[in-house]
Amino acid sequence: MTTSTTTAPAAGGMRIQVQRFGTFLSNMVLPNIGAFIAWGLITALFIETGWITLIGKDVFGYEGGYGFVEDLGAWGSGADGTGIVGPMITYLLPLLIGYTGGRMMYDDNIRGGVVGAIATMGAIAGATVPMFLGAMVMGPLAGWSMKRLDALWAHKIRPGFEMLVNNFSAGIWAGFLAIIGFVLAGPFVEEFSKLASNVVNTLVDNNVLPLTSIFIEPAKILFLNNAINQGILTPLGTTEARDTGESILFLLEANPGPGLGLLLAFAVFGKGAAKASAPGAILIQFVGGIHEIYFPYVLMKPILVLAVIAGGMSGVAVNVAFDSGLRSPASPGSIIAVWTASPPGSLLGVTLSVVVAAAVSFVVASFLLKIDRKGDGDLSAATADMEARKGKRSSVAGMLTGDGARPGAIRSIVFACDAGMGSSAMGASVLRKKIHAAGHPEVTVVNKAISNLTDTYDLVVTHQDLTDRARQRTGSAVHVSVENFMNSPRYDEIVELVEQSADGGAAPTGAGSSAESSAGVGDLLSAESIVLDGGTGSREEAITRAGELLVAAGAVEPSYVDAMHAREQSVSTYMGNLLAIPHGTNEAKPAIKRTAISFVRYADGVQWKNKEVKFVIGIAAQGDDHLKLLGQIAEVFLDSEQVARLEAATTPAEVQQVLGAVQPV
Repeated sequence: MTTSTTTAPAAGGMRIQVQRFGTFLSNMVLPNIGAFIAWGLITALFIETGWITLIGKDVFGYEGGYGFVEDLGAWGSGADGTGIVGPMITYLLPLLIGYTGGRMMYDDNIRGGVVGAIATMGAIAGATVPMFLGAMVMGPLAGWSMKRLDALWAHKIRPGFEMLVNNFSAGIWAGFLAIIGFVLAGPFVEEFSKLASNVVNTLVDNNVLPLTSIFIEPAKILFLNNAINQGILTPLGTTEARDTGESILFLLEANPGPGLGLLLAFAVFGKGAAKASAPGAILIQFVGGIHEIYFPYVLMKPILVLAVIAGGMSGVAVNVAFDSGLRSPASPGSIIAVWTASPPGSLLGVTLSVVVAAAVSFVVASFLLKIDRKGDGDLSAATADMEARKGKRSSVAGMLTGDGARPGAIRSIVFACDAGMGSSAMGASVLRKKIHAAGHPEVTVVNKAISNLTDTYDLVVTHQDLTDRARQRTGSAVHVSVENFMNSPRYDEIVELVEQSADGGAAPTGAGSSAESSAGVGDLLSAESIVLDGGTGSREEAITRAGELLVAAGAVEPSYVDAMHAREQSVSTYMGNLLAIPHGTNEAKPAIKRTAISFVRYADGVQWKNKEVKFVIGIAAQGDDHLKLLGQIAEVFLDSEQVARLEAATTPAEVQQVLGAVQPV
């Protein structure tokens, strides 16, 4: 990629750290935005000043009881109950954040999420304000610490006691953290929330809240908005909304007006690519809510930050004057999301704040564009600068340069699955072989677990059921869904895409290094080389069976079977964990035509020098491949879950999925 290796200035070290912290916070909040929206809609409908009572009184003149509505909103005749509005903000939303944070810190493991939710519950019970900040502390702390504790006794638990140890260790540690949350985190966060709320109230009372735009708008351009929004504004705003029904804090950063005005100015007074791309950017920013689309326009002409600051200040001032705000966060910052989160009494003020912010930003930006004699500058360079500041590809930046995707070659591909082993390793090997055979050894094809993905790959391949999860972690990559990893027709499409991008066609982001070609899984372990019911027999018969499968697959000559018996006589190939891996002697290397393995499962077991063996994997390896195969097979059988999958397999494909991680590379 011509711009994929662009890096942010070294001086931005602190900024990068703040960006990462903001991303960390947003990764806990954004997956749960749907819950915030649900709470906002329920609040907007069922509280005493909600849409239902407003329409009933003002439109139909109804002054009677509202029964069901009062019960849900816990007001009027239903004031003695808890309703649904209060419990959602007090318990549901913080617990979701705590669960997400715990799971995130434990490599997307549910175990971390459960412990995080329990720890968050302690903080909730120890305070009288919504524990969003507490959840952002206790959830990740619980997930991280549980992961560290589990590592202490990993592979040390006696067979049969795994569930007992895992359940009790999680329960005991979660209970301890819940107490810590109750005693320390809850009260501390409550005092912090009160202090921060007092600061905000002071700004409002002294009519200086609009000045926050001086910091917020430039921070958005530098991608520090997540730290500000998710770390400060959303928790404080949600607490305020619980008490007053709405909060102006939700609009300090999310107001789409300043960006709209800036883009309108470019659409009218801009030149070249900036003028041509502005109308499309307006749709993405104002309706789609993706504010970063206008950041390159400001980076291209830094003085235009004055326009968005002025627009932001004006919008805040209107909301202060009308005492308006939103019931819940508007995410993304789309006008649709803003209107949806607006309570009836604030709809006019919120709408005016967007209009005024856009108008002021438009006027200031137009003036600055008119007096600037240097032209519009390089929008492509500014876009690259924006992406460097962001630290990854922008999913919408390609529109600014006239492409649906960024120019350059596809050089890094990742196969992703839940565990990052079986099916993904198998698919990575197959595609790697195809791409390298097509003459592109520079393309890296690797396999990873979805929980370990980073947004640094050009193309991501996943099973169709996992694609949405992968997109959350690699939003800037091209995503390809397949039904199976063995022989998907999509592989040929990917090879064609690599060819096109190498010839100068459009491709997404990333950079990679060369990778060594290897045999595909179908060649290494064919379905015909897998026997799921080996019946009964001796060790010698099992070795012969495994060797004959290799002969039938065309991987070895018949003489190799005798060499497998010779190896067994000198050194036992029993490996433990119900596994034996018979293979030939070094002298038998000439009898090997290609690297391959066979698999035979014995339900009743085979006695292997007084050791029970249920899995016999025959190996024929050229060169030094046998050392790599032996090590990788051993790793598979050290994983009790993988052994259980092999024991429960009912089809050869299931065995291939487990052993797909075994590759001589």
